[in-house]
Amino acid sequence: MNQAPQPNFESSAWWSKRRLKYNKGLVIAGIVAFFLYVILASLLIEPYDRDFEITLFTTAFQGFGYLIMIGIANLFYFLGPFIDKQFNKEGNELFRSRLYNLGYCFSVSLPFLIPVIIVIQYFTIYAK
Repeated sequence: MNQAPQPNFESSAWWSKRRLKYNKGLVIAGIVAFFLYVILASLLIEPYDRDFEITLFTTAFQGFGYLIMIGIANLFYFLGPFIDKQFNKEGNELFRSRLYNLGYCFSVSLPFLIPVIIVIQYFTIYAK
């Protein structure tokens, strides 16, 4: 008497298996975005703003802040299984996969807003 797995259990297991990939993506995106921030800020902001500096303290502070943001992102990760359970009653794999990919792409792109802000700041304030 084998019964098919319940959709909710299947959904939870599916999302749990992908959490490590999600967290790896967040860490890699954060590191790459930080390097972009350092390069762009050093080239575009530092020549015009004598108070701008990147020190070990500011790097550690930003790293700690990013760890907190990864924690918050993991809380939001629970929205994926929640939405999946609410709107994917049939357990459609394509729906689940697209939902995950949407959340993943959104989450790993967020750290790159900081380098974008650096470029915007350069063009709006310094490049006149």
